[in-house]
Amino acid sequence: MQRAFVLCAVVALSECLFHLPLEKGMTARENLEEQGLWEEYRPKYPYNPMAKFDDRLAVGIESMTNDADLAYSGIISIGTPPQTFRVIFDTGSSNLWIPSIYCSSIACINHNKFNPGNSSTFRNNGHALSIQYGTGSMTGFLGYDTVTVGGLAVKNQIIGLSQTEADFLQYMHADGILGLAYPRLAESNATPIFDNMISENLVNQDMFSFYLSSDSQQGSVLTFGGVDPNHYSGSISWIPLSHELYWQITVDSVTVNGEVVACNGGCQAIVDTGTSLIIGPQCNNINNKVGATNNSGDYMVNCNSIAQLPDVTFHINGETFTIPGSGYVRGSEANGCHTGFVNGGGNLWILGDVFIRQYYAIFSRAQNMVGLAKAR
Repeated sequence: MQRAFVLCAVVALSECLFHLPLEKGMTARENLEEQGLWEEYRPKYPYNPMAKFDDRLAVGIESMTNDADLAYSGIISIGTPPQTFRVIFDTGSSNLWIPSIYCSSIACINHNKFNPGNSSTFRNNGHALSIQYGTGSMTGFLGYDTVTVGGLAVKNQIIGLSQTEADFLQYMHADGILGLAYPRLAESNATPIFDNMISENLVNQDMFSFYLSSDSQQGSVLTFGGVDPNHYSGSISWIPLSHELYWQITVDSVTVNGEVVACNGGCQAIVDTGTSLIIGPQCNNINNKVGATNNSGDYMVNCNSIAQLPDVTFHINGETFTIPGSGYVRGSEANGCHTGFVNGGGNLWILGDVFIRQYYAIFSRAQNMVGLAKAR
């Protein structure tokens, strides 16, 4: 099991940064492709990334979605004595949930399940929990317990414990989700775990940051309490939030070879570690401009021509953030290479892992800003 570690400046113990290693595991899509089940799975559980950001579900329900390409997860522990779980750290939601021993769904069989009876610090909340997916749902109940994340023990943290889960979750590498968005998004008025870290004075600065490795399984890290200069180069560009619910910012435009291909006149985007791709209402314009061809909804490119693909540039707050072909193309010779741009309904854009792998992402609750710097 990967262990969290603490980095402290020489000047004072209060300057500690708390690091939690993230693992880049096999995605659900890769797992299904390996088993020859992807084409069967895909129409049965269609990818509906925008369901997560449906305002109609923002009150009383934490809206989630089926993302078969999520790769990054880390270890947390819950209870006394601790029970360990692998979770997706999701800046696009605010609740923490994991499977429970009361879940008999097929999706729970191959994941770690929390046993409240084995924790001396667990308290039942008495309220039900329902999380809606693009296809299916998770239902369960809420409770309180000690949750340890990146070496930080958060007491009386509210957690969701699943009793039923949508079938597609059986292919997910992680057991559950840990949300890092704003409290107003949380189901049942639950206090998100980072807010409890702040109120319990566990972090020196009210911020956390993500480094997502591009290639290796190891090396990705989530840092609580500040930034780690080992993971970025150059200066940090600070972008004010346009809405404090998700980590939402304004994008001025998207260009390819200097030509505006999307977001002309500005658009709203959410920086989301819980979405693997870049999603937007005009992503097909980007795919067409970089020379990708539509293959049943996947935009494919020649795996041998990735180095010749044009850059895609996001213009944000007067600065440019460029993604090369090697950054936005994924896949392999065996299963084909496809772009990381997916057309989404509505007006919102989602800057997921395809974007964050290129830019070290800092989430500041103190300033209500997102910081971006070139990832090392």
